[in-house]
Amino acid sequence: MVHDKGIAPHVPVWDKSERADGTLGRRDFTFDPVHDRYLCPEGGYLYATGRVTGGDTILYRASKLICERCDLKPACCPHTPARRIPRSIHEDAREVARSMSPTPAYRDSRRHRKKVEMLFAHLKRILKLDRLRLRGLSGAQDAFVLAATVQNLRRTAKKLVLLPGKGDAFAT
Repeated sequence: MVHDKGIAPHVPVWDKSERADGTLGRRDFTFDPVHDRYLCPEGGYLYATGRVTGGDTILYRASKLICERCDLKPACCPHTPARRIPRSIHEDAREVARSMSPTPAYRDSRRHRKKVEMLFAHLKRILKLDRLRLRGLSGAQDAFVLAATVQNLRRTAKKLVLLPGKGDAFAT
């Protein structure tokens, strides 16, 4: 939807591709979208295995022969015979989200989104709207409207009534 419909992804991207053990990370490898392969810092290629795993990930592998002869093997893949790099099938959209994350508009939308997400979390946890007990689309809509009404009434009451010992009984 990012490229087809021009929708800006205002969601966080959790990037777990960097390594903490001091070995080369995914950023040290260059992706070639034309040939669908990664280029290693020493000039070798990592090719796709051809199948998508359960997490919408394609695994790219280098040849064992190339990795054995490589001078960077101790810094690249010291505990495995060849280097492997997982890549999400949605990596293009993730790159767009990564490029948007430092902008002020992204920070504002994340702040507003947190407020909305907290309301839905409150509906699920506090008001027990984790399951809909009424059937059909109209039943679900009725249950949600009732729960949202209760939530709005609670929020309004909290704004009107002050806590005991904090001043008047009603806000002015």
